[in-house]
Amino acid sequence: MNFVIGFYALEIIIVIICILLGYFIYDKRLNRNHGANVPDGFQATKEINIDPVTGKKTRVYYNPEAGERFYKREK
Repeated sequence: MNFVIGFYALEIIIVIICILLGYFIYDKRLNRNHGANVPDGFQATKEINIDPVTGKKTRVYYNPEAGERFYKREK
């Protein structure tokens, strides 16, 4: 009986660890740079993404020196 309880306890612990890892390691690149002010060194590109659910536009800015991208929601 103790083996069964221990087995299920271990399974629950593994599921909780997977949920926590998924929460903290989840790919958040798209939402990390949203902001009102574009940082220095970034240039506007012709790339615009439109969210199919909300219809909001997001313009992509690119920093050629660092190779980074910045996403800014447009009005």
